[in-house]
Amino acid sequence: MDFDLSPEQQMMVNTATEVGQKYGASYWLAKDQAHEFPTEFLKEIGELGFFGLHLPQQYGGSGTGITELVITMEALCAAGGGGGPALGFLFGILGSNAIMQHGSKQQQDRYLPSMAKGQILASLGVTEPNAGTNTIKTETFAKREGDHYIVNGAKWFTSNIEQTEVFLLLAKTEKKDSASAMSLLLVDLPNSGIHAAPIAKHGLHYYQSYNVQFDNMQVPVNNLLGKEGKGFYQLLGTLNPERLLVASGAVGLGRLALKTAIEYANERAVFDQPIGAHQAIQHPLAAAHAKLESAWLSILQAASWHDAGRDNIVVGKVANMAKYVAVEAAIEACYHAMQTFGGAGFAAEYHVERWWREVQLFRLAPLTQQMSLNFIGEHVLGMPKSY
Repeated sequence: MDFDLSPEQQMMVNTATEVGQKYGASYWLAKDQAHEFPTEFLKEIGELGFFGLHLPQQYGGSGTGITELVITMEALCAAGGGGGPALGFLFGILGSNAIMQHGSKQQQDRYLPSMAKGQILASLGVTEPNAGTNTIKTETFAKREGDHYIVNGAKWFTSNIEQTEVFLLLAKTEKKDSASAMSLLLVDLPNSGIHAAPIAKHGLHYYQSYNVQFDNMQVPVNNLLGKEGKGFYQLLGTLNPERLLVASGAVGLGRLALKTAIEYANERAVFDQPIGAHQAIQHPLAAAHAKLESAWLSILQAASWHDAGRDNIVVGKVANMAKYVAVEAAIEACYHAMQTFGGAGFAAEYHVERWWREVQLFRLAPLTQQMSLNFIGEHVLGMPKSY
């Protein structure tokens, strides 16, 4: 579906499409099978300034908004990368967004110029084995001793901590179960107090996820992001952009799966006609397309409201709905793409089985579909809090 883009936005989309085609399905297949970090891809989008789209020009960024980020994300994924570009692009943005919003002038000067070029990437440590989405139950504790925090605890499903240069860590600085007990720390990597063990997982093997232990890890007090006890609330500022970026990546992945399935359905002939002529093939693909395009409208609406400075709750209503419907539509698109290929869809060389594996993560992270429904039920429908 075509939308009116400014000349600058269209140039971003064109460039992202070219990069997505350059690092296409064969590139990501090879990386997935070798379990290799996509260094070349991330280096190129960093040099092109993609990681600095949202950052102020004084730090080498473009000073644009979330709208530019989501249209770039969708183009990278839809042009050939599938789920691969989505997480890499997301990892390059979330850390810098938090520093831009809450960092001191010293922290901004230190990190943002390199982050804008993709020379510094950030990993994020929030999820814990005994807390999950109940972040208030975080157990990792940072005790202040002089000019350092001493951190002990654990995180899990922490992605890329061995491939990034700074780690954004949520830890308690008071021993109580309260949002006001948590703070954000910027941990420069490597750090001898971190012990990481990789987790074998279902897909997206380009990015390692780790069980992480902190054993008397030292972090300078100057690396506190924002104010002590405000870390949980500071994270909330990243939630709407994060949901919209994941949603746009899901739409891009779904569009790529559909495009691939449609091409195959038009070429593959059985019983003397293309299989795409059969409604059993055509209707599911048409339905998935309609749902993806509707989700894309919601994403663009939420992004434009965010960029216009609308209230976070107002934006969050659309952002959560957009994330939910985009992921469900992408799951449907990938499923029916595999069905279109029949037995061939089970073969790695046709890529759809990889995209089917990748889309599963979007229903679980960074927020489960159920938590999106909780938000919609409470804040959109006005129902009692259900968790």
